[in-house]
Amino acid sequence: MRITPLTDPDRGPFSRRLAWLASEAGGAPVGSAFLRLPTGPGQEHQGELELNVHPAERRNRVGSRLLKTVVAAARKEGRRHVVAQAEAGSAGDRFLAASGFRKVLTLTYARLTLASADIAALTGIVEQPHPGYRLESWQGSVPGHLAQTFAAARRAMDDMPMDEADHVPVTWDVERVRAAARIIEQRGDLLHTVVAVDTSDNSIAGFTELVVPGGGKGDGQHYGTGVLPEHRGHGLGRWMKAESIRHARQHHPDLDGLTTDTAAGNAPMRHINDSLGYLPTHQVISHRLDL
Repeated sequence: MRITPLTDPDRGPFSRRLAWLASEAGGAPVGSAFLRLPTGPGQEHQGELELNVHPAERRNRVGSRLLKTVVAAARKEGRRHVVAQAEAGSAGDRFLAASGFRKVLTLTYARLTLASADIAALTGIVEQPHPGYRLESWQGSVPGHLAQTFAAARRAMDDMPMDEADHVPVTWDVERVRAAARIIEQRGDLLHTVVAVDTSDNSIAGFTELVVPGGGKGDGQHYGTGVLPEHRGHGLGRWMKAESIRHARQHHPDLDGLTTDTAAGNAPMRHINDSLGYLPTHQVISHRLDL
């Protein structure tokens, strides 16, 4: 078996990626590995691993050889640990545990079937008064008059429960917000954002983002929902998410469902999802290997 480093064109504004291909003696590929290296402030110590081995080649040390190569590269890059995710109970989950990784976070994935979404009930939630706040929304990149306050509102995600995961808050500014929206647009998907605006000063108090496949079919995915600490306790998260669901149902009739993932320790967000009809589908375990 041969491990070949590849040139990876996936170099974004906030990270770069190393890649390797494992092939058998005849040249046929049997596995691959990617190591994403975040470049943002405070993130230079970690690496994110994605490792895949063809099912027929498992237990032939393909994964172990690839992992050894990735770990050596991570150390050379000055990274102090590598994180990887795998579905609970899967072959990948077992491989990571057997390779010295430890579990640091459990994510529960849930799905809402849009055909069963009660539009009347969602409308009732959306139209319920929230004194001092109003809803606004947009498609794609944030409009100019809300750009600065939207970037500032991103800190709402900084204190989300992350169990033992080494969560480093991302520093957001207007350019980063717009760059993230461009990435989604360039791959052909649609980004829809709903925000709760504080009417006293027109600042954004919370937001929820939904990404819909460009063809409008399959499942949409919630990217993030957050409310600033000083605005919590007013039901803004459920209010915004109900409007996001209603918009998806009305504007994307061929969409099958919406998916979301929530850390096991994030009881408030899990309660919101439950109340809106999301049903758990599976769990994904985040593992970490200290170098």
